[in-house]
Amino acid sequence: MEIRLSENQFQKLVSSFSLLPGIGKKSATRIGFHVLRMDPASFQSWINGIKEARERLHFCQICGGLTEETICNICESSKRDASIVCVVEQPEDIFFIENTKEYFGKYHVLNGSISPLDGIGPDQLRINELIHRVDEGEILEVLVATNPTLEGDATASYLSNLLKNRDIRISRIAHGITIGGTIEYSDQYTLGKAIKSRLTL
Repeated sequence: MEIRLSENQFQKLVSSFSLLPGIGKKSATRIGFHVLRMDPASFQSWINGIKEARERLHFCQICGGLTEETICNICESSKRDASIVCVVEQPEDIFFIENTKEYFGKYHVLNGSISPLDGIGPDQLRINELIHRVDEGEILEVLVATNPTLEGDATASYLSNLLKNRDIRISRIAHGITIGGTIEYSDQYTLGKAIKSRLTL
């Protein structure tokens, strides 16, 4: 396929792919050339797939996870443990936790974490919705699964203080050294979290 386009046009294409998380300029450039080499039918199928997903997927009215329906299948399921809710930062976190096949409760998506430097406070997150769900009385445990970052820790602490006077258990996923890793190559923050999250043997 012969490529005929101005440098400016190609840079716009690369810039559009660079907007995606985890995609740097080098990767965006490779993706750009790949897209230009696609035959028209494959390209149109690719575009249609993205458009269809964008149009059909939306956020569950209860947990905030991705679904094609008004309420997702996890919130609807009677086989899930409704007494425990796992609080995550983003909808994609549900996907990764589900892949472990170790959790069988419900979820609540905050849509971010508290970050004063970025202008994100509690009011910008789905915290009031979480409080409402807890106050309904069915939830006995809130498992906070925010990321092991300064923002994630700040969010976890805020939620803990907010919920501590309610008659529920508040837990947090353990953080620490990666399995197969060593103390020597662990950064100070990770090692500190591992010590704080130590288990009784």
